[in-house]
Amino acid sequence: MKMTKSRLIGAYPVIGIRPIIDAREGSLNVRASLEDLTMRMARQAKELLEKEVRCSDGEPVQVVIADTTIGRVAESAACAEKFKKLGVDITLSVSPCWCYGSETMDMDPMTIKGVWGLNATERPGAVYLACVLADYARKGLPAFGIYGDYVQDFQDKTIPEDVKAKIVRFGKAAVAAATMRGKSYLQIGAQCMGISGSAIDPDFFEEYLGMRVESVDEVEVYRRIEKGIYDKAEFTKAKAWVKRYCPTGFDKNPDGAKKSEAELEKDWDFTIKCALIIKDLMNGNTVLKDMGWSEESLGHNAIAAGFQGQRQWTDMLPDTDFPEAILNTGFDWDGGREPYVLATENDTLNGATMLLLKLLTGRAQMFADVRTCWTDESIRKQYKYELTGHAGDAKGFIHLINSGACCLEASGEMKDKDGKAVIKPFWDATDKDREACLKATTWNTSDLGYFRGGGFSSRFMTRSEMPATMARINIVKGLGPVLQLVEGWTVALPEAIADAIWKRTDYTWPCTWFAPRVTGKEPFTNAYDVMNNWGANHGAISYGHIGADLITLASMLRIPVCMHNVPDEAVFRPSCWNAFGMDKEGQDYRACKAFGPMYR
Repeated sequence: MKMTKSRLIGAYPVIGIRPIIDAREGSLNVRASLEDLTMRMARQAKELLEKEVRCSDGEPVQVVIADTTIGRVAESAACAEKFKKLGVDITLSVSPCWCYGSETMDMDPMTIKGVWGLNATERPGAVYLACVLADYARKGLPAFGIYGDYVQDFQDKTIPEDVKAKIVRFGKAAVAAATMRGKSYLQIGAQCMGISGSAIDPDFFEEYLGMRVESVDEVEVYRRIEKGIYDKAEFTKAKAWVKRYCPTGFDKNPDGAKKSEAELEKDWDFTIKCALIIKDLMNGNTVLKDMGWSEESLGHNAIAAGFQGQRQWTDMLPDTDFPEAILNTGFDWDGGREPYVLATENDTLNGATMLLLKLLTGRAQMFADVRTCWTDESIRKQYKYELTGHAGDAKGFIHLINSGACCLEASGEMKDKDGKAVIKPFWDATDKDREACLKATTWNTSDLGYFRGGGFSSRFMTRSEMPATMARINIVKGLGPVLQLVEGWTVALPEAIADAIWKRTDYTWPCTWFAPRVTGKEPFTNAYDVMNNWGANHGAISYGHIGADLITLASMLRIPVCMHNVPDEAVFRPSCWNAFGMDKEGQDYRACKAFGPMYR
């Protein structure tokens, strides 16, 4: 699909390739003999990153190469000057040979750094890699070392697969980290129902993510509705689209409490306007300026947001489940577009986690309560059913469910070329994919016991098996932020079993079953073990097994990982983490504490 203009103010990250070379010339001119190879490595890295790494709007990341190879400090300075003018946030140094470490290293404390040293014995690229990584460690500048496990012939023009994987993982994580810089988290409202994550911590966003925190009272949304401060033409278009694609589902409320058709129509108008206004608060809208609302047209340059809702808003007014679900989805009445990140109940930490997952994948993210762990014994006794597949391996599954703020792609109705369920990056999704998700979803009137003001919850069940990663950032006093994650799969249960369990929670909410990948070691011995070690009531869930990418990103942000089931060989962190002990988890905690957040 054709990419749309970025919603955010500020350029997207740029990766700069630094071709590092042996500076010795003289009669034998060592440098000249290495020029072609060194620049070829730079071009290969550039082509790989441009092919595999995208910015959040779907465009390929911009990659630039230094004007010359870098052998001495003057050339390092010239490269730094060029990269500064081009807005380079990330550098990848590449070399096939010995070079002068401290003279050729990237000394900018704010760039995210990687180094690829060629594994070939004709020239000691690995020796340079080790030398410069020691320089980075000594100066407190964490850098990722990339070194293949296969000794290549010096004339081999390929990049080994393990090197490719590390370059791409570094690139994706670094672009995600750099994209957040200078952007905002916008909280609409404040703390919700005593939920820890919805009490915003500005220090976390500012020091660890490089973001600012913006706060708007919910009454601003109501004021804009009352004053007509929204795009009237877009509202007309959105309302027509909702009438066509968003059918109102059954009403679970008792007859004496149900709203009339006229009241429901009024609620739909209200909640559609909320969606438009939340978008405008996040990123502005020039149409408002043309209407005479210049200040309101500006927005808050928010890359993520949250809406408090309960209870002051929802006790009186229709909930914002529809705005949350449709904005978190990668399409709306304007067709396919970059998903927003809008956290229900203003759970800022779940919203931050959703943001990391979205920036890594380009996919819409799920927001859910980590509701119930159904063990195999519970299912066996209550429903006379024996779990199989991933749920059988995990001896149970976790029920993920929340009032309809979940992205519609989580219905599992998008399919790949082989007919398997998938959540596609928004730029790959087709009209057929989007319509399939809409057909699987109804919008049921909200439970008036929970939401006295009414509203509409998206309702679907994930009926397909898909690889998934559930993650969560928590903040612990005396420790700071920590990240936990678990890779696993969504589970397809027999219809009768799924329906019976669903009815025991809230039959009008979107419903997903999740089985973790077990390892035989705590806390991944079974599904109950994972549930029992989860650190909060919410989780952010992404399509795919992306735990390794998330661990790399967390290390860039200096957020230690307290729980994960990613194989050790896939864990990729800055090389200096190895100096902090022999146990990987302990290394991570000690290194993150020693280096501290990048933006402090």
